[in-house]
Amino acid sequence: KRMIEHGPLLERLLEGEFICAVTDEHSFHKLQIEALVNDLNHFLRPLNRRVAKNDDGSVFFLAYCDLTQDARQHLSHQFASTVQSLLPMLEWMQLVQEALGRDSALNAGDTIKLQDFESKVVDNHSLIHRLAHLAHDRVFKSTSDKPDIQIKQVFKRIKELGYLYQPHKDRQFYIVTGKVEQLIELVRFIKDEENLPIEDETPEQEAMF
Repeated sequence: KRMIEHGPLLERLLEGEFICAVTDEHSFHKLQIEALVNDLNHFLRPLNRRVAKNDDGSVFFLAYCDLTQDARQHLSHQFASTVQSLLPMLEWMQLVQEALGRDSALNAGDTIKLQDFESKVVDNHSLIHRLAHLAHDRVFKSTSDKPDIQIKQVFKRIKELGYLYQPHKDRQFYIVTGKVEQLIELVRFIKDEENLPIEDETPEQEAMF
């Protein structure tokens, strides 16, 4: 009976969703309860899954219990997919930071008004050029040359990737999710390894971390 109550949460986790205070505050607080996490893990064990969280506990997701061959293949595919969107995501974060005059990198819970971002970008030739380059990246796949349409496409894709949450569909107002924190942790992990596929290409992002 207890697991039926938590069925929707289990489904979302099994579908690969990331649960944070922005996307689902109720479930996020539920996952702070150790006894509940133990119950979920007991249920998930036959599926070789367990509830995990990032270093600062700002986002929950499922991880594997044992690294079987299938698990390794899935993780390898997932990692490759995340790395593919890594550079464009870092460039987008840098673009937002500069356009809106923020002192620090984006964090979970930060809000972005599309109109504010757009008005800053269209008044700056350098930002327009960077936006165009970013929007035509294979991650965002924009085919337009108009900055306002490029911005909408980029934000739409970032929302689809789970890094932004849009509380009201009819309002262009976004909240940064906890998945961004995990992305930053991934950057730090890659930079700590001997093979640094991002270091040489993104010197301008050094200051963000």
